[in-house]
Amino acid sequence: MSELKKAPLESPPEMVGPEGGISTRSGVASVERPAFGLPGVPIFLLWLALVALGVWLLVAGQLLLSVVLGLLLLFAMIGFFIVQPNQAKVLTLFGRYVGTERRNGMYWTNPLTVRKNVSLRIRNFNSERLKVNDLSGNPIEIAAVIVWRVVDSARATFDVEDYAEFVAIQSETALRHLASQYPYDNYEESGRSLRGNADEVAEALGRELAARLRHAGVEVLEARLSHLAYSPEIAGAMLQRQQASAIIAARAQIVQGAVGMVQMALRELADQNIVELDEERKAQMVSNLLVVLTSERGTQPIVNAGSLY
Repeated sequence: MSELKKAPLESPPEMVGPEGGISTRSGVASVERPAFGLPGVPIFLLWLALVALGVWLLVAGQLLLSVVLGLLLLFAMIGFFIVQPNQAKVLTLFGRYVGTERRNGMYWTNPLTVRKNVSLRIRNFNSERLKVNDLSGNPIEIAAVIVWRVVDSARATFDVEDYAEFVAIQSETALRHLASQYPYDNYEESGRSLRGNADEVAEALGRELAARLRHAGVEVLEARLSHLAYSPEIAGAMLQRQQASAIIAARAQIVQGAVGMVQMALRELADQNIVELDEERKAQMVSNLLVVLTSERGTQPIVNAGSLY
């Protein structure tokens, strides 16, 4: 008796794409297409003419014809709709997507269709201040401003439950992921950081948002950080670290300049044969000049009227 071979179970479809976006392998993505719509003004004039005909039939005593015509005209009136600028009408017929009307003005279509407004205007999304850990593990506060708009009304309507809420959630998710990829500040002056590379961070955030939101028919026009700071519990310590780094950098530059000035002074004295100094006097002169040049406060010189020895 032959053994029955069981078919391997199929793995569930991936819902997260390689770039952080949402995959649509579990279903067929909707694609926007033009809807059937006749120009509304000529159809409206024809409708008025038929209304006048119905009134004439009623006056002429043709009650049945006038009632039938009136019911048809009432039903046809449902087919009129108006599309405002930068808006679209998504049409469905008995649960089936039949097209989108983007042209502005008044149009007439099948009265049985259901029409839904979708705004194509540019919108701003201001994220809340999120408390996350950067690449170094430091808690930081971060927020962003996302400029977006709907470019595919079919995907925005049918592929996600609420595209505005989808944009908000995915934007915060992308912002959290971005913050964990960079340190807040790079004290070694090598590599990228959230504070030191604002343009590169904004481009990375825009790319990740585009990958996440393209399945909802949304285009990201701009994405930038609107707030970036250390969390209050470590802000004081990090401020001291920044101040110490600035002080060290400033003192290093002062010492470098002082050494150069001492070298120049010794070279000028030797070239012009103003005075001959032995090694001990040179060391004393170098010590005095460095004290004068690197001191934070003004020094008080002491004039030696006698011999150095």
